[in-house]
Amino acid sequence: MRVLTVVGNRPQFVKAAAVSSRLRAVGEEVLVHTGQHYDDALSRVFFDELELPRPEHHFELGGGTNTEQTARMLSAIAPLLDGVDAVLVYGDTNSTLAGALAAAQAGVPVAHVEAGMRSYDRRMPEELNRVLTDHASTLLLCSSEAAAATLRAEQVVGTVDVVGDVMVDVFELLAPRADTATLDRLGVRSGEYLLATAHRAGNVDDPARLRALVDVLTGMPLPVVLPLHPRTRARLEAAGLLDALDGVVLAPPLGYLEFTALVLGARAVLTDSGGVQKEAYLAGVPCITLRSTTEWRETVDAGWNVLVDLDADAARGALARPLPAERPPLYGDGRAGERVVEALVRMTA
Repeated sequence: MRVLTVVGNRPQFVKAAAVSSRLRAVGEEVLVHTGQHYDDALSRVFFDELELPRPEHHFELGGGTNTEQTARMLSAIAPLLDGVDAVLVYGDTNSTLAGALAAAQAGVPVAHVEAGMRSYDRRMPEELNRVLTDHASTLLLCSSEAAAATLRAEQVVGTVDVVGDVMVDVFELLAPRADTATLDRLGVRSGEYLLATAHRAGNVDDPARLRALVDVLTGMPLPVVLPLHPRTRARLEAAGLLDALDGVVLAPPLGYLEFTALVLGARAVLTDSGGVQKEAYLAGVPCITLRSTTEWRETVDAGWNVLVDLDADAARGALARPLPAERPPLYGDGRAGERVVEALVRMTA
């Protein structure tokens, strides 16, 4: 079994870490890093911390519009498909769509990890990516029964299989190794700060919404730690708003172990990231989502995640809510990576 795996950003490195070593134990994996996340030094940190194999192919295809980026990725991936039994993609990025589309057009089976997630907000490029990838896939590997039900309702052609969430595997393995010295370096104490992340184009590319984001972060009753995504820093600087983040503790982009320590120690998380919503849930930390929709709807239904968009009053209200009494295991038992590989073996047999 020869599998081409396509990754391109940090959340995909985390997901691949649950699968790659198991996959290489039973077959051959060719790992392709598209370079969609273009901080090469930080990419190396993630590969080292997660013990991911070095990619056999590493491109630098970030930048430009979504269309331009996806087109470059298609051209780079297509020549790598000879002799491949399956292409494995994760999540909902341009790298995901490019891997799936290149494979489907070449008649190579596609396996999609994290299939069936829906925010039903087509303004988000990620929603279009995940819908198109699912309908191009031969094997749809779901984090939850709810995602599987969504796919069946959409009458996808591929096989739907609930395997659990691979991020649970990685979190359970690496959370005990979280770098708690990160809190000391940033001058914060466990339970006495909020952790924020923001990078979605819908929040940072529009000047009015970027101003509203700054108002949310500076209007919270606890110190806010903000690891600054390169895109967000550039937009804040261009708008003259970086200095307006009064009282916000700014940090550079962080490795997995540093970031996980901050999640575990936070009173709550404010984010527009899908993956961080899920990481907060796994850590038992309430999440305040800076969007009006989410693909991780189970976390909202369970009471651990509140959608506030960029409404500062709503964010403060969400922070004041009591914690739910229960936190059910929505995304499996930490053995999703094992099940992904078993499903790939069955598909390619």
